[in-house]
Amino acid sequence: MALTRLRRALDRAGLTPAWSIPEASEGRGEQAAIHPAELVEPAHPFTRPVGEGVPWSEPVAFLDGIRRFEPVASAGVSPLVVADIAAAVRVREGRSFRTAALRKERVVIGRPEALAAAGEALDGWPTLALAADDPPHPIGDLFLARAAVERRRGELEREAGRAFRTASAGWLVVDGSIAEGAEWASHPRTVGVIKSHASLPFSGAELESYLRLPAGHRSPVFRPRSRSWTPVHSWALRLWPWEGKDLLYGLIRIEVAPGDAVSERADELSRWLLAERAPVSTPDARWDRLLYGIHDVERFLRSER
Repeated sequence: MALTRLRRALDRAGLTPAWSIPEASEGRGEQAAIHPAELVEPAHPFTRPVGEGVPWSEPVAFLDGIRRFEPVASAGVSPLVVADIAAAVRVREGRSFRTAALRKERVVIGRPEALAAAGEALDGWPTLALAADDPPHPIGDLFLARAAVERRRGELEREAGRAFRTASAGWLVVDGSIAEGAEWASHPRTVGVIKSHASLPFSGAELESYLRLPAGHRSPVFRPRSRSWTPVHSWALRLWPWEGKDLLYGLIRIEVAPGDAVSERADELSRWLLAERAPVSTPDARWDRLLYGIHDVERFLRSER
């Protein structure tokens, strides 16, 4: 109802209402590339069994964020977008979850001139102005808005993570890379779980071995090389059998702070994460790479909209 009222107010302000995101703007946020990694463990054996999944022996927290955005109007050819962005940390103690930190906001995004054109229609709405040197473009501006939403989601995730860390030194499993900031990448009890594989750490025969890991096996630990991110240790883990599916089915990549006892720690964390596999299929297209604790955070955040 709030968006319907906003669209009507923007229409009265002389803007053109909008309801959907053009298909041409639905691009991937990550470019496919190979970034050769530096091995921390020996290359042989490349395929390493980790054993059966073992549940965490103490409370563990999960951090994730969600975002949703849709156009509500255009000022000339410049779109205005409303974004719902949220992040939370949920702690599992025994069989129950509790919310340890929550950050959420709804914001209108657009070029400064588009926001100004909306005038009083945006009274009471938080706004975020896009910085753009190029002329307005109805599709290009949606790419800019999407990038701004992703950046803001990352900021809310870091805020939620800091709120959790002020009260706890316990285990924190983050949905996504932890290498973007030293505050996570250097903490010995923070674990990043990456479900996307556009960026790959090997090529040739090593890449084939990496993508053909059997279920319950991991790759050697390696040090990713990507941009100027904080150094981390990483490895791939297969959660579910991929045979009969595709090479990425059930494959996740794990990041932790560099440390000692590399092999033992990688095996132990892998067993813990195997025990976190979502036990039943869900409507989520990423079910095969989904951890139950992360799934709980996402369900909680959607219920908070």
